[in-house]
Amino acid sequence: MNPYILATLLFGLGLGTTITFASSHWLLAWMGLEMNTLAIIPLMAQHHHPRAVEAATKYFLTQATAAAMLLFASTTNAWLSGQWEIEQTSHPLLASIITLALALKVGLAPLHMWLPEVLQGLSLTTGLVLSTWQKLAPFALLLQIQPNNPTLLILLGITSTLVGGWGGLNQTQLRKILAYSSIAHLGWMILVLQFCPSLTLLALLTYFVMTFSTFLVFKTNEATNINTLATSWAKMPALTSLAPLMLLSLAGLPPLTGFMPKWLILQELTKQDLPLTATIAALTALLSLYFYLRLSYAMTLTMSPNNLTATTPWRLNSNQLTLPLATSIMATALLLPLTPALTALVTP
Repeated sequence: MNPYILATLLFGLGLGTTITFASSHWLLAWMGLEMNTLAIIPLMAQHHHPRAVEAATKYFLTQATAAAMLLFASTTNAWLSGQWEIEQTSHPLLASIITLALALKVGLAPLHMWLPEVLQGLSLTTGLVLSTWQKLAPFALLLQIQPNNPTLLILLGITSTLVGGWGGLNQTQLRKILAYSSIAHLGWMILVLQFCPSLTLLALLTYFVMTFSTFLVFKTNEATNINTLATSWAKMPALTSLAPLMLLSLAGLPPLTGFMPKWLILQELTKQDLPLTATIAALTALLSLYFYLRLSYAMTLTMSPNNLTATTPWRLNSNQLTLPLATSIMATALLLPLTPALTALVTP
């Protein structure tokens, strides 16, 4: 892609999210979301592959549906109450429609069907943008409207953690596994949104760090399915030995960074007298743990099928930047001791 066009699209992507962040008016927020969607579609379809074009089309249709729902609900709210303020969305039905529209935008179950299919058709770089940056604007709106329908949020959260765990079990494609991982993590964030919004923000930021390092590892290995991971040991031994730490951090095992948001969310749910919800969420984390362990096993404990006389694959010098990867892997593995500082940072 022409660098000028790429720069323009990335600027549009950043501007759309920033407009949504800065807006207190529903029309401006909607406009920011639309700019965001329109800027990423050419990035998705840039490879001119049928799968990429199909993914871009599916993404456009789902995002357009969600934006139409959002515009309908906010316009109706303005008609009933006479004002457009985001924080003044008082009607419970309209607040629920807006919550569902934003859930469709980020890919929460049961509105998740598009996410694995779209992510599978994209390159790992565009997939990383979709899994991280594109979640920011809808979450900013969810944090602002503070949905007053606790049952809806808990149902969305539990369904997402269940679907995210079950859906990833039978997958062999890494991008689909990461899509289901995304759905499960979003479920955890939504569960605690109404009780402690700052904890949702903390979970979102730690998820970004962990997903960033996972995508970069797969991109460095040029791996898109589980079988390809088996060749990584011959190419990059040091990175391969660190990869299980990163994957188990995504699963939420102590003493890694990913344990922090799960631990704090379970603690908050218990404080709010929701022990059953906390138990179900903790059990669904075991489903996700299975497929992260499967990835770790494929990457570190299996060898690619070859005859014994074959030479080791050439270790060609990679032209990719390794500093972001090194920094994100360290953050993915070692931030748990900083839990008090991080909670103090995001708590108002």
